[in-house]
Amino acid sequence: MKTDIWKDDAELFALTRAELYTAVVGDIMDQMGLLNQFLPPSIQPLRADMVALGRAMPVLEADVFGEGSSNPLLKKPFGLMLEALDDLRAGEIYVCTGASPTYALWGELMSARATACGAAGAVVDGYSRDTRGILALNFPMFSHGRYAQDQAPRGKVIDFRVPLTIGGVRIAPGDVIFGDMDGVCVVPREVETEVFRRALEKARGEKTVLKAIQSGMPARAAFDQYGIM
Repeated sequence: MKTDIWKDDAELFALTRAELYTAVVGDIMDQMGLLNQFLPPSIQPLRADMVALGRAMPVLEADVFGEGSSNPLLKKPFGLMLEALDDLRAGEIYVCTGASPTYALWGELMSARATACGAAGAVVDGYSRDTRGILALNFPMFSHGRYAQDQAPRGKVIDFRVPLTIGGVRIAPGDVIFGDMDGVCVVPREVETEVFRRALEKARGEKTVLKAIQSGMPARAAFDQYGIM
């Protein structure tokens, strides 16, 4: 969304990468009454310096048990996973949930295809595998951890570009996903302009407070003067 600070997603995300972090964005959403915008803390980056920042492309996975279903979708290898992967657009983040924690939802070849599509990362409510390959691609991957067991005989994608929830957090297509070493937060599209405008103001103010504290100002005095801590 165009503003007087940024004119498009490219500028917004560049500002966010340069000046913001998930904690300050979460603080602003708290102030706005959006108190449940962080995904479960078990969802962490594969490497601590990874940042995932982009628009949500939500993907719904389901467990399968054998090949006896009468649903033709479930007879397809991986269900709609390949279609979902190929539908990724530049700047989007593959966000997947719905599976039990018994197999990996992401791997190296998926990372390679997502990179070719210009995707900005993947966030899965489950595990990832092929860790060395993903790290070699430097693809931003957030998951519950590393686990090699394959999804092929155990789960299938049943829909994508649909709203879903992870840990009680609603994620709609096009919401902003922001993940760093402190967690992953979801910024609803309808409030993103106010959230990021206020987050930039707070982050810049925090730099002033940091300098004051480093110069010897007590925490109480700093908070009373600046209203930031």
